[in-house]
Amino acid sequence: MKFKPFITLLILFLFLAIFLLGYPEKIGEGPTTFPEIRFMAGYKAQANLPFVGVYVAQEKGFYQAAGLKVTIQHSTGRGEHVQYLAAGKVDVITADAANVIQRRTVAGVPLVSIALIGQHGQQAFAALRSSEMTTIQDWYGKTIGFKGTPTFDLLALLKQNNLEIDDVELVNVGFDSRVLIEGLVDVYPVYKSNEPFLLASLGYPTTLWDPGELGIDTLGLSFVTSDQIFKEKGADLIIFLRATLQGIEYAAENQEEAIDIVLKYAGGETDREHMLYMLRTEIKDATTPMGYGFQDSERWRQLQSEMYDQGEIERLLPIEEFFNTSLWEKAQ
Repeated sequence: MKFKPFITLLILFLFLAIFLLGYPEKIGEGPTTFPEIRFMAGYKAQANLPFVGVYVAQEKGFYQAAGLKVTIQHSTGRGEHVQYLAAGKVDVITADAANVIQRRTVAGVPLVSIALIGQHGQQAFAALRSSEMTTIQDWYGKTIGFKGTPTFDLLALLKQNNLEIDDVELVNVGFDSRVLIEGLVDVYPVYKSNEPFLLASLGYPTTLWDPGELGIDTLGLSFVTSDQIFKEKGADLIIFLRATLQGIEYAAENQEEAIDIVLKYAGGETDREHMLYMLRTEIKDATTPMGYGFQDSERWRQLQSEMYDQGEIERLLPIEEFFNTSLWEKAQ
């Protein structure tokens, strides 16, 4: 009986501690605050490999295990992800390497690539196989589509094959590949991991011309941040890269499971086989002996030179302005 006052005081003390500190969500866990990285994909949810790496790292708990909170957003594809990054509203986006060069050189947007996932460019050019076109020279006199503006790789392909712009009819076609089926253009610009599957699924197999396979080296999607965020959140970006690259490696080794995860973000109505085709195509283009995310300065230099030669940019900047390998190296 003589211990009752002590027990009563102990119980009162415990209740007071819980009131002041808050009750932990799980036994053995207290309140924790992780640093946060705000990620915005450059397009809607789908199986682009950089997107998949983030989805997998989130769903498999790689970020949480590393002590990092990651929020995931998606752009509509109209460029707002770049605007959000420049305004400091997000920390990491995905962007095509050529777009990084163009935006920084022409508009002065302080973009910097911290890991290059697409070692080869996404764009190729397609004709219906039934057209029996097999070479670039077959483009003579034909209608050639472009999205938004003729890209340097399209112009380089024409020049490489002794074709002048006046030898073809260039048409702005937008993003609906059915214009190729309907005969509105003879050659349509495609993303290698996307439209070839869609066209074939409709019964229209294509012939593809890949600039990278024809000696015009291009680069694909990167993880991109701004100069300011690079300085302010470098340590957090290292953790983000380490866990995301782990997510990419996991996806490459467990492709069916990775697509299950993609569908959580893209929605159950999304075509599973289409997403699997996209993932496998992009894994092929991302693989290097040095690992996912490797960046080669000479390839960045070559890309900038090609864009300059084709008039897409009007000046050359020091190549180090476009990419930085230090965070990727520390993430290994």
